[in-house]
Parts: sequence; structure tokens; C-alpha cells
Amino acid sequence: MNLHEYQGKEILAGYGVRIQRGKVAQTPAEAVEVAKQLTDETGPSWYGVKAQVHAGGRGKGGGVKLAKGIDKVEEVADSIIGMQLVTPQTSAEGKKVHQVLIAEDVYYPGESETSEFYMSVLLNRSTGRNMIMYSTEGGMDIETVAEETPHLIFTEEIDPKVGLTGFQARKVAFNLGLSGAAFKDMTKFVTALYRAYEGADASLFEINPVLKTSDDKILAVDAKVTIDDNALYRHQDIAAMRDTREEDATEVEAGEAGLNFVKLDGNVGCMVNGAGLAMATMDIIKMAGGNPANFLDVGGTADAARVEQAFRIILRDENVKAILVNIFGGIVRCDRVAQGVVDAYKNMGNINVPIIVRLQGTNAEEAKKLIDESGLEVHSAIALQEAADLVQELV
Repeated sequence: MNLHEYQGKEILAGYGVRIQRGKVAQTPAEAVEVAKQLTDETGPSWYGVKAQVHAGGRGKGGGVKLAKGIDKVEEVADSIIGMQLVTPQTSAEGKKVHQVLIAEDVYYPGESETSEFYMSVLLNRSTGRNMIMYSTEGGMDIETVAEETPHLIFTEEIDPKVGLTGFQARKVAFNLGLSGAAFKDMTKFVTALYRAYEGADASLFEINPVLKTSDDKILAVDAKVTIDDNALYRHQDIAAMRDTREEDATEVEAGEAGLNFVKLDGNVGCMVNGAGLAMATMDIIKMAGGNPANFLDVGGTADAARVEQAFRIILRDENVKAILVNIFGGIVRCDRVAQGVVDAYKNMGNINVPIIVRLQGTNAEEAKKLIDESGLEVHSAIALQEAADLVQELV
């Protein structure tokens, strides 16, 4: 589950990570009120106005702007709220901005210069260990840094038996070229950041940039956070942060129906039970010359109602030219799925694409009989390759 920047910062602050202060606003008028709360009594301030969408590169699309004074906050917020923000990480259509984060100016003058760093905590899947990835090149796309100056990217792997050690935290600060108060503060920052990553059951914490202020404080100016969905049952407070407006509406509906669904760009709808079989089905469709339109796992307890809901979700995609139903009857009975296919066909009445059904396992013979005697335009197959070839032929 992805979080907004302001939500990620809330989690960080809860674990002792120093953050750029700010508050979210839904309207331009509310943005002004937030700015007043952040105003420093010492004099006029500038404010960062940041679009809150689940995508990186917001600044490149005009989603991050500076309001030079409280009198400019409403104007800047009004230019961002409601816009269709297009970034390198969104579709061509972009994402609508529903809210903005009003953040304090942390680039204040001082005795020394400010510095920006990149830092993230994530799982290194090749070693099965968490790692801290960091660079002196903060504020830039890490992909660009990796391509053009790979020697400026450092990593620190964490032994799960020991956890992050003080030596490793100090090594990070040293490699970033820090000394004195900034060195000590970075050591504390790294330790708290890793504690937040583990404590929240995250799969990614990305801070870009991490800022060294002119008075040698280290703080998070941004936060991109992804939480492991499988651990949300342990974090009801984080689960409540979910913003379904940022997700595909069809995927949200499928989740509510107990279906694991991911929309793709192809033309062959897939309805399968089990994630592994679903991946194999998509592979063989590609090998036969087709292109999957979705990943859809109906689960091991699929009944007629769930199968019908799955059909309705698949058929919302106008690109779908055929549907392949591939069920292995281990936990779920094939005849129950077959009955669901027949009922869905009759109830919907407007399925105008060919349906190919391959059922193997428990009660497969009874299932094939149900489909063959239904009188419906449903094609049955025995082997998976046969089903994939039939899909391509009919498409």
C-alpha cells in the first residue's frame, strides 16, 4: 500500500525522525490557514506547496511550487489543487490532485551551506536482506545517478540476526562527507529511519532529499513510503491511511469482492485460481501470440457469485476480445466454477466475446458436462496449450 508524503512523514516522526514540518490542505483557503500555523514569529516565511499523489517526479509536472510569502499561498495552492498532474511515473492521463501539503521553508540562511542527500531503505531481493541505499546526489532521480555516476551510490546491507549497528550508521554519515554536529545527527537519523522501516512493516522508505540544513540539522524533506499489504492486519492505523482515489477503481472493486486483480494492457481476459497458475496462464497466452489484459485470481473458494463478479470486472475493459478461464480444482470444485460461468453468462446476457474454459481437477468431468450442455457459446479445452491456441484463434 502506497502512502502520501504527509502520511509517510507522520510515521517517520513517530519513530523520532526529524521531518520538515507541514500539514495537508484540501482547499486553497485551508492552505492559507495551515500556512499561518507554520509561520515563524521572527518574520515573513516562504512555503512549499506540494501535490499529494502516489507518484514521483511531482516537481517536473508542476506539482511542487514555492509560495514566496503567506499572501501567495492561496494562489499557488489553487493552481495545484484540481490539476491533472502528469509525471514520469503516471500514465499520460495523469492523476487528479485532491490535496496539497503546505510545508515550512527549511532552506533558511545560516553560517554553512545546505546539502541534499538521497536515502532509501528496501529489501535486496538477491540476498534476502534489508539494505540502506544512499547517495550524495540528493534531489535527483536515483535512476539517473545510477546510470551516469554509479560510484556515487552506496549501499549498506543489514544482517537480520544483528540489525543495524552503530558502526553502519556512522559509516553512512562518513560516506556522505559529514562531520561534527551534522555527522552525529545523520547517525541518529539513519538509526531512526531504519527503526521506522522495520516498525511499520514497510517494503520501501525513500527520502529524497534528506537535507542538511545550514545549522547542521538532518531532516526528511520528502517521504515515499510503501507498506507491505500482508502486514496491514498488524497496523490498523496505517491501513486507515489508504486513499482509494489514488488507485485503479476496478482494482479497488475487485479487492472488495475478494478478487486479486491487476489491470494490464492486453486483449485477453484471464480468470484463474491461484497466483502461480495465473502467471503461467499469462505466460502461455503470450507464447501463443496473445496478450493478457489482466491478472485475476478468483482464489480457492470461488463460488458462482464471485465468478460472475469476475466476469463483470474483466468485461469493463473495452480492449478484451476473449476470456480464458483456467481453473485447477484442488480446493475449489470445478463444477462450482462451471456453474458460475453458466450463471454469469445467463445473468449478464451481453457477453459478446468468446469464452474459453479449461477445468482440471476435482469434478472436472461434471464441470465439462455442465458447460457442454448449457447451450451457450462457451468453448472448452483440456490442455493449457490447447486453451491458449484456441484463444489466439478466436481473437
